[in-house]
Amino acid sequence: MLDFLWNLSSFIVALGILITVHEYGHFWVARKNGVKVERFSIGFGTPLWRKTDKHGTEYVIALIPLGGYVKMLDERVDDVAPEDADKTFNCKSVYQRIAIIAAGPLANFAFAIFAFYLMFLIGLPSVKPVIGNILPNSIAAQAQLPDNVEIVSVANKATSDWQDVNLALIGEIGSKTIDIQTKSSDSQRINKLTLNTQGWKFSPEKMSAMESLGIKPFSPQVYSELAHVAKDSPAERAGLLIGDVLIALNGQSIDGNWQQFSDEIKKFPNQQVNVTITRDNVINTLTVTPDAIERNGVRMGYLGVSPKVDKWPNEYLIDISYGPIDAIGQSITRTWNLVTLSLNMIGKLLTGDVSVKNLSGPISIAQGAGNSAGYGLVYFLGFLALISINLGIINLLPLPVLDGGHLLYYIIELLTGKPVPEKIQEVGFKFGAMALLGLMSIAIFNDISRL
Repeated sequence: MLDFLWNLSSFIVALGILITVHEYGHFWVARKNGVKVERFSIGFGTPLWRKTDKHGTEYVIALIPLGGYVKMLDERVDDVAPEDADKTFNCKSVYQRIAIIAAGPLANFAFAIFAFYLMFLIGLPSVKPVIGNILPNSIAAQAQLPDNVEIVSVANKATSDWQDVNLALIGEIGSKTIDIQTKSSDSQRINKLTLNTQGWKFSPEKMSAMESLGIKPFSPQVYSELAHVAKDSPAERAGLLIGDVLIALNGQSIDGNWQQFSDEIKKFPNQQVNVTITRDNVINTLTVTPDAIERNGVRMGYLGVSPKVDKWPNEYLIDISYGPIDAIGQSITRTWNLVTLSLNMIGKLLTGDVSVKNLSGPISIAQGAGNSAGYGLVYFLGFLALISINLGIINLLPLPVLDGGHLLYYIIELLTGKPVPEKIQEVGFKFGAMALLGLMSIAIFNDISRL
């Protein structure tokens, strides 16, 4: 329940920020072009808070935080007083209307640059993309990608950490080959090899892009010795102590495999299990009842212990940060790379290179918001930037119910010299609403399937 509330609150905060940014883009440009704004609403439905300014604009925070809108004075839908005729949206030139509509998505892109700028100023702790091992019979193994080398580029895109590697690989979904450049720690010589990805099958809900290719990142050695026992936890109540070495669970040897032990414990919420340990070279078996907790809608067992882990080698640790000037260029570059990646993925959805199963909806976004907020401000900023970019791109899709659809109509008007007939616009809006509803239904279905 706590995880659910944390994810929900993080989701509302993230969505509230991004919707406000988007709608403020429309609002600001409309005001600058002399359009009277009647309402600026964050959310839909019953107003929870409202206030009217000296210009007559009503500001509203509504109950359902899944969008927002800016209501502008328009003779096509409002009775307009003669003195306000020049303040209507419809009386403005095509160029002004295009500017007002485009301002929302552009504000999202500008916010992403700002969020990345703050992220780079603060500094993002990360690790170099050093390969730990290659899975047998994988695509990476067939290409003879070696262990213990650092990946420095994927498809000619420089990679400073594993996030860069993963994003670059995702951008190559559907490609027949992927070029990868590596270097070893004892040499600065760059080695290049090519992965044959014609048989690549990638399911993002199951694993990362790099793991689906058989690339396992380096990580410090994890031992089956307990390094921490949480206070008042099931482990403490059962008598487990720091320094105990786990050797079996319910009589089944774990052979020093901490991940195996952790995965098995999760299967026994509120159920007794026998944990066999060695303490001071003496073997002992304790009866433990893991607590039941809920993570992302899944009920699992919780013991309250953590293992002894080797420290990360200092040469693997990096801090991705820049000065006030360099951070500007880096934030613009990061935003542009994600914009092109997102557009590339939309194209591959249309061609069938990427399955609609990869679409994510509000549940996945809520989980992402909660997870990133839990890691700290710098990670939450990166998440906000990513979602802001996607919000901007989605709104630019040429569906009449979105900003992109309005822009399409205005561009046609600009080219033909006359507005698109209202009947055609109405049909377009109905089609756009159905298409958007279909996409959202698929995304929500995918979310529920993953849960």
